[in-house]
Amino acid sequence: MGIVLKQSFNNTVILFLGFAIGGINVLFLYTHFLHEDYFGLITFLLSTANIIMPLLVFGMQHTIIKFYSSYKTKREQDGFLMTTLILPLLIIIPLAFVGVFIYNIIASWLSSQNILIKDYTYLIFILAIFMGYFEVFHSWTKVQFNSVFGNFIKEVFARLCTSFLLLAVYFKYITNEEFIYAIVVVYGLRTLIMKLYAFFVYKPVLKFKIPENIKEILSFSFYIIIAGSASGILLEIDKFMIPQIKQIAEVAYYSVGIYIASVIAIPTRAMQQITSPITAKEMNANNIVEVENLYKQTSINLLVVGGLFFLLININISDLYEIIDKPQFTKGIWIVLIISIAKLIELAQGTANAILVNSKYYKIFFYLSLAMAISVIFLNHWLINLYGINGAALATLIVVFLYSLVKLAYIKFKLNIQPFGRNTLKILLIILLVYIGFNFWVFNFNPILNIILKGLLICLIYVFLIKKFQISEDINSLFSKF
Repeated sequence: MGIVLKQSFNNTVILFLGFAIGGINVLFLYTHFLHEDYFGLITFLLSTANIIMPLLVFGMQHTIIKFYSSYKTKREQDGFLMTTLILPLLIIIPLAFVGVFIYNIIASWLSSQNILIKDYTYLIFILAIFMGYFEVFHSWTKVQFNSVFGNFIKEVFARLCTSFLLLAVYFKYITNEEFIYAIVVVYGLRTLIMKLYAFFVYKPVLKFKIPENIKEILSFSFYIIIAGSASGILLEIDKFMIPQIKQIAEVAYYSVGIYIASVIAIPTRAMQQITSPITAKEMNANNIVEVENLYKQTSINLLVVGGLFFLLININISDLYEIIDKPQFTKGIWIVLIISIAKLIELAQGTANAILVNSKYYKIFFYLSLAMAISVIFLNHWLINLYGINGAALATLIVVFLYSLVKLAYIKFKLNIQPFGRNTLKILLIILLVYIGFNFWVFNFNPILNIILKGLLICLIYVFLIKKFQISEDINSLFSKF
């Protein structure tokens, strides 16, 4: 776990920095500087681009992780990497031509409830290309066990640029409309920087040679692009569907709640940058013992850290919304708790996704993801009509819970490994008891002071309990070291 903990720590620091900047953007700059409709619009554009992104790059970001370590010579590796750059063009170019002819139909459909979307629809395609190739180049560096710089560009650079652009809107250097186009430029610049760094970390010979296992690559990529799109649907479909049913400003209220809850996912996002290629390597070597060890360690470690974030966020949520000082945004306050629970469920799975994707059973990931995507679409349509934006969050929680149960059961059945033990039950009980104990404890001070006081008390009690009951060997060793 040495390289995992080291790079996970670095990635976690970067993610915290990125989320801190993003938090300032989402909770204060977006809410106060940008019109709510344009806040909703940029969220819609980015979410829709994320949904179609796996299709445009043919799932190459996952294909690189799975197959790179199976090639033993530099020539084979170079040919494979060049293939991952060229194959997406076989999808992007034809789709671009088709899109030109049916653009008005697509734009009219997407903007049927909110006309503001129509003039910006084409940006979805451009953003998806930028996002897709960024992930491809990021995967180049991940397989060299170098994930930190790419994480910095992804999490910090883009958000910092967004901060400056929002300030530019406030000081009237640019308009709300120009802000939308400027964000697209930022994503393009982000991709260019990642490309240059990927070639710096590993410079292949620029000679295209079709890999001998191209059929296996194409088969894997086909299943993964569908699975990836389906996973994107789970993450983004709510922000896509809300404007089709409600006013686009509702997306802004929803996005704030989602962003606050997504802080809980920082540990898993940080750890996945390095555990995914390690899992792929061990799976290729058929080293199931190491795969299981990593599975168990990541599950408990992520639950411990994510549990602390869950408590700090949800116990202080009322004070946080009071600081935001935008009453209409409090519509999303229940969204925070609902999505927080969903994130904890995802953390508990550890490296489950990496195990499935990098095993010979990867096709099941396709079927599960497809079923999940169909379910969440129907649930969103039903629950958004019933409960508004809270219904969208509830749909996500239901699907994440059911999908996780099936996935964990399948891995247990096929590989006879699972991530849970007694300490899993202990940490869940600690999280529940601390939440119940603090949730009804109200401080009548300034909201910032309330958050600081509660935060310190929660941290002290939580850390004491984790150490007392010896929940995680890795975290206990960190306590001993520092």
